Amino acid sequence: MKTIERSLELNRFTDEEDARKFLETKRWPDGPVCPHCGEINNSYQLKAKESKKGTHGRKGLWKCAGCREQFTVTVGTVFEDSHVPLNRWLLAIHLLCASKKGMSAHQLFRMMGSFYGRKGSYKTAWFMFHRLRFAMTQHPFTDKLKGIVEVDETWVGPKEKGSGFRGAGNLLSKKRPVVSLMERSATGSRVRSFPVDRVTVENVKPIMKEHVEVGTVIQTDEAAIYHWVDFPDHDIVTHAKKEYSRYENGRHITTNTVEGYFGLFKRGIYGTYHHIGRGYMQQYLNEFDFRYNNRKLTDLERADLAIKATEAKRLTLRQPKSALA
Repeated sequence: MKTIERSLELNRFTDEEDARKFLETKRWPDGPVCPHCGEINNSYQLKAKESKKGTHGRKGLWKCAGCREQFTVTVGTVFEDSHVPLNRWLLAIHLLCASKKGMSAHQLFRMMGSFYGRKGSYKTAWFMFHRLRFAMTQHPFTDKLKGIVEVDETWVGPKEKGSGFRGAGNLLSKKRPVVSLMERSATGSRVRSFPVDRVTVENVKPIMKEHVEVGTVIQTDEAAIYHWVDFPDHDIVTHAKKEYSRYENGRHITTNTVEGYFGLFKRGIYGTYHHIGRGYMQQYLNEFDFRYNNRKLTDLERADLAIKATEAKRLTLRQPKSALA
C-alpha cells in the first residue's frame, strides 16, 4: 500500500490518471463519498467500454448504489467542470503553496508549457490560481482569535507623493488599506486579513467584533481609532516616540509580529504580482494568510491541506468581482 501511495506522490504532477487516484485517496480515505446523498463507501466504479469507435465513458466515474447518481472525485470542488487536467491542477497547488512570496499566473503559464510541451492559456493559469485562492478562504470561522491579538493596518498600492493620502485612507488614493488581526501565542501565531475602504472605527470595529473573542488582550499602536473598539484590555506601543516593544507586568507588548507579516505580504505583492485590482485584494490576502498560518508544515503537507480546502467551494468565470471581495 505504501508503495502505491509513494508512486502516486511521484507521478501526480505528470500523469492525469495518477493525479485522479491521488485526489481520491486524499478526499476519500474511507472510500468514495457520494456528493448527492452523502453515503460513504457505497458506490462502484463504472468501467470505460471499448467499441469499434473507440473507448466510451469517462475515467474515474462512480455510481452511487443508494441514490443511483453518477459522480467523479472533482464534483463539489474548485476542479469541477474544469477542462484542465488534474495533474496540472495539482502542480499549480504545489507551486502556490511552496512559493513563500507567491507565484504569478504568467510564471505558471510558462512552466506549464515547459512541463507539458504546450503553452496553454495565460487566462487559464490566472483563473486556476484564483480558484485556489478562493479555496484558501478561511470561512466559515469556527473559532475566534484569543489570548493576545495584535491589530494593525497597512496600505498597499503605488507610491504617492506627499502624505495627504495616508491617515484614515483618502478615497482618492490608489492605495488600499488592509487591516490584519494577529493572534500571538507560545505555540505560534495566526493571522486574518481584510481590505477596507478606509481605516475608520465604522470599518474596523465590526471586523474585530466578529473575529476576536471577548476578553482578549488587544495590542495596537497609538492610532486613535483603536481607542473606540470596545476592548477594555488594550495595550499600546507609541511608535511616534520610537517605542516598538516593551515588557509590562510580565507581558510582551508589541505589534512587530503583524508588521513582520505585512513585510512578507508586500514583498510578494511588489516583487511577484506587481499590481492587484481592488476587487481581488481579499483573494490575495487569503493566499498569504493560508501560507503564513501553515508555515510550519512541509510544502507537501501544505499542498495536501490546500487540496482538502477545495471541497464544497465553487467559483466560475461568470461570477462578478464582488463575489471575490
